[in-house]
Amino acid sequence: MAQFWIENGGMILGGLGVALAVALSGIGSAKGVGIAGEAASGVIIEEPEKFGKALVLQLLPGTQGLYGFIIGMLTMLRLSPEITLAQGFGYLMAAVPIGLVGLFSAIAQGKVVVSGINILAKKEEDMTKAIVLAVMVEMYAILALAISFLLMNRV
Repeated sequence: MAQFWIENGGMILGGLGVALAVALSGIGSAKGVGIAGEAASGVIIEEPEKFGKALVLQLLPGTQGLYGFIIGMLTMLRLSPEITLAQGFGYLMAAVPIGLVGLFSAIAQGKVVVSGINILAKKEEDMTKAIVLAVMVEMYAILALAISFLLMNRV
C-alpha cells in the first residue's frame, strides 16, 4: 500500500485539488446565482423590462465558480504521472483558498445581490450602488484566486 502512494499519490492528491477547486467554488456559485435568480424572477414578473439589469446582478456570484475552474484547469495541466507526493500535496493545498473562499463568498454575494435586486425593483437609478455592494464581496474571491495561483506556481 505504501508503494502505491509513493508511485501514485502525487497524481491522486493533485487531482483531488483540481476537484476541490472546481467543485467547492462551483457549488457556491450555483447557490449564489440561484438565490439571486429567485429574487430576480419576482421583479421580472412585475417589470419585464428590468430583465437585463437583473441578469447582470444575478451573474455576479457566478465568477467564483469561474475562478475555481481557472485554478482547476491550470493545475490539471501540470499533473503528470511523474509528480511526487509532495508536489501533489502542494497542488491540493493550492486549491484550498479558492475552493473554500469561492464556496462561501459566492453564497454571501448571492445574498447581497438579492438586496441589490430589491434596489433595482424600488429605485432603478441606484442600481450602480447595488453592483458596488456586491462587488465588495467579490474582492475576497479575487484575493483567494491570487493566493491559489501563487501557491500553484510555487509547487
